[in-house]
Amino acid sequence: MKTKELTQIEKTTQKIQLVKGEFTPSEASHIVVNLIKEKINFHKIQRLQIWEGNHKCNTDAIDVRIKELEKEKEIAREFINNSRALGQNLKIDGVLKITVAE
Repeated sequence: MKTKELTQIEKTTQKIQLVKGEFTPSEASHIVVNLIKEKINFHKIQRLQIWEGNHKCNTDAIDVRIKELEKEKEIAREFINNSRALGQNLKIDGVLKITVAE
C-alpha cells in the first residue's frame, strides 16, 4: 500500500472583504457597533469558560481587552454621531486578514 505525502499548505494568508461600501450613519453604526459587540461577547464567553475550569484563574488580559473594545465602541459611536450631525454618509472598508500562526 502506498502512502501519500502530505503537501504543506503554501498559502499562509487569507483576506476576507468583510464590509465595503458607503453607508448612512445609522447603517454604519449598526455594522460597526454590532461587530464590536460580537467580539466583546466572544471574550466574555472565553472568560467564563476559563473561569468554569478554574475559579481562581487570572482573566486580567481578557478583562483589559473587553475594556479596550468598549472604549473603541464609544469612539466609533462619537465619530458616527458627528457625521450624522453634519449629514454625511460614511465609507467602511473592513478587511479581515487571517495568517497562519508560527
